[in-house]
Amino acid sequence: MFLDKYYSEVGTKIQFTRQQGSGFAKEVADDFNPLHDLDAKLFCVPGDLLFAIALAKCGLSQRMRFTFTGMVRDGIALNLPETAPDAFAITDDNDKKYVDIRREGDISKEGQLITDLTRSYVEFSGHAFPNILVPLMSDNRIMINPARPMVIYQSMAIDLNRLDISNPTLEFTGSSLELNGKKGSAQLNFSVKTGGEIVGTGHKRMTLRGLRDFDQGLVNKMVDGYNAHKQEYFGWSNSGLID
Repeated sequence: MFLDKYYSEVGTKIQFTRQQGSGFAKEVADDFNPLHDLDAKLFCVPGDLLFAIALAKCGLSQRMRFTFTGMVRDGIALNLPETAPDAFAITDDNDKKYVDIRREGDISKEGQLITDLTRSYVEFSGHAFPNILVPLMSDNRIMINPARPMVIYQSMAIDLNRLDISNPTLEFTGSSLELNGKKGSAQLNFSVKTGGEIVGTGHKRMTLRGLRDFDQGLVNKMVDGYNAHKQEYFGWSNSGLID
């Protein structure tokens, strides 16, 4: 399974190194959020990796909602129920919750469908910045702090009409931003398609912190820095310095 290199199993528990979490963010999601850098002071495992593992272990349901309630650090051992009910959580040994999961409808454990949908969603999710968030910030004339960009995964939901589908793809269908002082909640909407037919919808929500007045020059520098970081990573990777 393509996820195997990005987490470890210790008995019935799962856990992550910084290398695994950062590698998934960059190599699978194409996500260069500084929170997923190896040397990040506030390093956290990507929420999309937790989403991917939950689907691989517990199956894909027609209707699912993931609410991220805590940041997973490297080395934390997490528990997933062996038999997942309609409502369950990913927790540590102290019963601290990191992800609440709700699901309804039919369930599929067909490996190729889960892999294809996971890859499609993670690609969409990982490209939120700068592809979607920068135009959204521009439209609302606000921006995150370029010196400390804080964009935190809040939740995601998916609603499929049926599960007898193949090669699903995601298409962005619009976004919105709710503002509350120096915080904001961005919602990115998508449709799920197979063979050109819409077979489902969903959304991703993120919390934006440290908001301030929009400054195009600072935004350009932030995007340039993000792209340079990405190019540097893949330059090192292609040279063999990163496995």
